[in-house]
Amino acid sequence: MICVIIVFGILIGSFLNVCIFRIPQNESIVYPPSHCTVCGTKLNILDLIPVFSYLFLKGRCRYCGEKISPQYPIVELLNAVLYLLLYYEYSFGFLFIKYAIFSSLLIVIFFIDLKFQIIPDRLVVLGLAVSIIFNLYKLKIYFFDGLLGLIIGGGLFLIIAVATNGAMGGGDIKLMGILGFALGWKNILLITFISFVIGAVFSIFLLILKVKSRKDFIPFGPFIATASFITMLYGSQIIHWYISFIG
Repeated sequence: MICVIIVFGILIGSFLNVCIFRIPQNESIVYPPSHCTVCGTKLNILDLIPVFSYLFLKGRCRYCGEKISPQYPIVELLNAVLYLLLYYEYSFGFLFIKYAIFSSLLIVIFFIDLKFQIIPDRLVVLGLAVSIIFNLYKLKIYFFDGLLGLIIGGGLFLIIAVATNGAMGGGDIKLMGILGFALGWKNILLITFISFVIGAVFSIFLLILKVKSRKDFIPFGPFIATASFITMLYGSQIIHWYISFIG
């Protein structure tokens, strides 16, 4: 089963790369078929083997020799690793499927926001649709908890956006609302805390290295996504530890 999870994660990761490159350009994720982004040559099956094609071709296009972004194998392996960690944590079942879907969605959001400083509405709508499906499946357990999470997640970031004159983007507000609806109010509070800690540490690091100045914009979506990965994997343990600590 582990091998199946890894292979499936890598294959889905390959599709996520298509989404990352095409969605911000408002291109179809289905047509045209995969092609070199530099020379436009249609790729054959040997060029599309996840991870291995990149290694075999030494990170260059077979046809024009231009460098291929290392993002391709990174995303493929990252998605597989997250699936594997989720499988170890939850085994194969309801939570694994739910969190695996959201992990893949968040990987796409992570890289798009990092590169283009946007969180496309179609991804937010997809997240909302998936949340509704899973919450309705276990209505008594998740729906009202999710509704409260939506209000808290979206509400907190809306307040922050207003208080900081728009320093927090609308995409972040919508993303936090959807994550709150999907994961519940306790988890969205944890995601909020972890995302700000990671964001603060990373921003200070960039300022010290003079990679960014105080006036530069740093997308917050990647921090939300990272905090969500941590929460989906270990949120219950962290919350239990915190309650025990303060109790």
